Amino acid sequence: MFLKEFEIRWSDIDANRHLANSAYINYSAHARMSYLEQMGFNQRTMAQHQIGPVVFYEHIYYFKEVFIGKPIKVSTELKGMSEDGMFFEFQHDFYDADGKNFAHSEMMGAWIDLKARKLRSLPKAFLELVETIDKADDFKELTKEDTRKFKKLPKNL
Repeated sequence: MFLKEFEIRWSDIDANRHLANSAYINYSAHARMSYLEQMGFNQRTMAQHQIGPVVFYEHIYYFKEVFIGKPIKVSTELKGMSEDGMFFEFQHDFYDADGKNFAHSEMMGAWIDLKARKLRSLPKAFLELVETIDKADDFKELTKEDTRKFKKLPKNL
């Protein structure tokens, strides 16, 4: 499991003086991109292939408050991916300085072609890197239907 350590900053806390919900999203994204970058998915290689990640949703489950003053760790594991690599799902667990799990998040997204502005499969070079990613115990192969499991659709005015 990939772990990224963070110092809770003053700007990461809210009016209740505990970690703000927006900080969870930021820490998850930073941990996820640090993990991908370590494996070769970085700004340079993504620019070469004209791809970028897009987020469909993020869900956070809070178990316990955490406060400024001690470092935290955020884990990153691949929870699912489509056969062609277009769709992906990651999960993150948040741990306090004593190793106690105080939150969990799950996110689903896809890769977008930055020129065509349409979803696309992962290039072969990146698909090979995915084979080395730590996978969650409940890892599954995703389909387009998995991206619609919450049945949320836009409703225009």
